[in-house]
Amino acid sequence: MADSKQEKILSRKLLGKVVVSKGGKRFGEVGDLIFDTKSGEIIDFTIQNPTKYVQDVSVERDSNGDYLVPFHSVIAIGDFVVIAEEDIL
Repeated sequence: MADSKQEKILSRKLLGKVVVSKGGKRFGEVGDLIFDTKSGEIIDFTIQNPTKYVQDVSVERDSNGDYLVPFHSVIAIGDFVVIAEEDIL
């Protein structure tokens, strides 16, 4: 995702996108974005409407109990947000 030639995506277009692993497991949808206020870099995002799969694995949670996915685990953004499952477990 660090390739400077990639098209930029507005953060509001990420909200509500379905999150899947590269193996095709559905996690839920993108909820809130958590970013560094100094750099503007997205650090994590929360999962809304989590599936049974995400509830059964050891995904980190925030103080509100929401599931957190590190943004560095995102490998593709299109119709879905595709993540590398090994980067979050």
